[in-house]
Amino acid sequence: SLYADRAYDAEDKIRKPLRQRRIIPRIARRNTEHGSGLGKHRSIIESVFAWLFQQRRLRVRYEKRADIHQAFLTIGCIMICWNRLARLC
Repeated sequence: SLYADRAYDAEDKIRKPLRQRRIIPRIARRNTEHGSGLGKHRSIIESVFAWLFQQRRLRVRYEKRADIHQAFLTIGCIMICWNRLARLC
């Protein structure tokens, strides 16, 4: 599933290509009221970005190559998982 807000509510440009790739679009409709439940998923995603951007190296992209930047993002995600697992043990 792909979660997005109302700004991405375009049937032909967004939803149709996602369905062709067998991705379920969970995009809020523009003409519906708030309270659809997407906010709970959005807060989790925003929290992960906040945790990632606590690392200065990830907050400002110094690397010109995308693969190196992707490697640092992966390391950041590993650090987040490691710290959360360490709290459980």
